[in-house]
Amino acid sequence: MNTIRALSLAASGSLVLTLAACGGSSSEGDQGGGSTGGDGGTAESISWWHNSNTGEGLEYYTQLAADFEEETGVAVEMEAMQHEDMLTKLDAAFQAGDAPDVYMERGGGELADHVEAGLTRDLTEDAAEEIELLGGTVQGWTVDDRVYALPFSVGVVGFWYNTEMFEEAGITEPPSTWDEMYTAIDQLKAAGMEPISVGAGDKWPAAHYWYQFALRHCAEDVLTSAVQTLDFSDECFIRAGEEVEKLVAAEPFNRGFLSTPAQSGPTSASGLLATEQVAMEMQGHWEPGVMAGLTEDGEGLGDKLGWFPFPAVEGGQGDQEAQLGGGDAWAVSADAPQAAVDFVTFLLSDEVQRGFAERDMGLPTNPNVTDAVADPALAQLLEVRDNAPYVQLYFDTAFGQSVGGAMNDAIALMFAGQATPQDIVDQTQSAADAEG
Repeated sequence: MNTIRALSLAASGSLVLTLAACGGSSSEGDQGGGSTGGDGGTAESISWWHNSNTGEGLEYYTQLAADFEEETGVAVEMEAMQHEDMLTKLDAAFQAGDAPDVYMERGGGELADHVEAGLTRDLTEDAAEEIELLGGTVQGWTVDDRVYALPFSVGVVGFWYNTEMFEEAGITEPPSTWDEMYTAIDQLKAAGMEPISVGAGDKWPAAHYWYQFALRHCAEDVLTSAVQTLDFSDECFIRAGEEVEKLVAAEPFNRGFLSTPAQSGPTSASGLLATEQVAMEMQGHWEPGVMAGLTEDGEGLGDKLGWFPFPAVEGGQGDQEAQLGGGDAWAVSADAPQAAVDFVTFLLSDEVQRGFAERDMGLPTNPNVTDAVADPALAQLLEVRDNAPYVQLYFDTAFGQSVGGAMNDAIALMFAGQATPQDIVDQTQSAADAEG
């Protein structure tokens, strides 16, 4: 069975959204979201599942459900839950044929499977205006040129850095090419600083380097084809491994990086940046919040924190402005009523997305409200995201768990000096062949 897998974005477990909803299905026996009252009257309702289950996020979503009911007469029955619990419950609900009308969709291979099984509604025409507004961010929730979910929070991966350490090392501008990056690494070393932290002990932070170099070396149509066919024979994938080999050989990483965790504790990769033990770290948009939780004052690096996108690679065949990232989207079950589509478009409206951004619930995808993101570094990240020709979904999500897992394992071995560029391709292709 050849499952078409969506390229680009998709919500990955790497993204940090500590929110939820409380939902339930529509009234018992109703498969379409509407319920009929016993007195002969009809009171329509839709069910909504999400993961904003605490604090201001939950309060906001509860208010939005009430606002929608007041405006439309359609009741929204929410269910708020832990993210992992939601994923398990969603799988069970799909298998039982009792999925919520509106739910969070992570995209990638998971979405493609839902589409192939006829579980998810095509929103291409139903939400055409919203899709045009969101632009390239919808690509990760696109299968065969049809859009099946509307992303509401999307971030990209780049380098977070300590502006004071850069200044002390004589680095006047963040590097925009990898030639400049290697110069900056040398300057930081000469100043007695460790240039970069990486949580290779958790594998995925190391794997993101290979993803990024593949994005710089591979043309978009090559990546699209690889996602669809799981064929990794193009030489650009070898080039990505060679770039990683070169980077590891330059020894830019923190001591003990092979066993360093990504984000847990002050000695994690994020903790080292937060406590000024290293100059920079490549991470996603969640990094400021993570670092704040790893410092005693709860501020992280504060106003010392800067951000720049993954530098360009000379001779790369990929679009050097493309970005790696992921996010979360609202999807509608195939048998849900029109009111569920109306609710999703309501959630992407200017007013709702502005409130979402002001409460730090994520990075809004509606370009009309990006001014609501106050942090200067995050605002710069948003500008890069919104100007990108496309945002490539994390490969381990785009290619699915078994293929992505094999890829990550092989890349981690390269960081340890135990795998070659060809080994990464071979192990990834073997996993793909076994799945096909």
